Amino acid sequence: MNKIPRLQEMYQKEVVPYLTKTFGYDNSMEVPRLDKISVTVGLGNAKEEPAQVENCVKDLEMITGQHAVVTRAKKAISNFKIREGDPVGVRVTLRRTKMYEFLDRLINVTIPRVRDFNGLSDKAFDGFGNYTFGLKEQVIFPEIDYDKVDRVRGMNITITTTAKNDQECYELLKAFGFPFKRRTTQTEG
Repeated sequence: MNKIPRLQEMYQKEVVPYLTKTFGYDNSMEVPRLDKISVTVGLGNAKEEPAQVENCVKDLEMITGQHAVVTRAKKAISNFKIREGDPVGVRVTLRRTKMYEFLDRLINVTIPRVRDFNGLSDKAFDGFGNYTFGLKEQVIFPEIDYDKVDRVRGMNITITTTAKNDQECYELLKAFGFPFKRRTTQTEG
């Protein structure tokens, strides 16, 4: 029997009633939910160092628990010395159970390990209910052995939701316990 991830249970029991009350939804299917999480790592000079691609794939697979895919250049760019088909990055798309497990580890274990962390920006929404933020180093994930890291790499994490606007997405992520910066209200005038 498969165990339901903690955040997925929390979504059903706490988040759905909270969002229904906040936005006045008539139907539970209107409530925004997580659709997928995409983790991408860009590789600058992967062509000169082929081992870098392999190491990045291993790191991303350890972090996400899912097979990583190497992305390749769609067209040549002479200024960057990139030819069509050269490796330019690595990505993973998480859905369902693995998505909730990754988000749980991200919120409760990984983000608190970021040095001098003040909260994630609440201005990184795209206008369509999706949120993207970047992490500067992969070593903040507990799955990564610091001694075996060949190079510190950053990554972008995109959380795609079914929310219709940024406010719904913000409330959804906040209900999951996302560590946003405190919003300042302007009382002076």
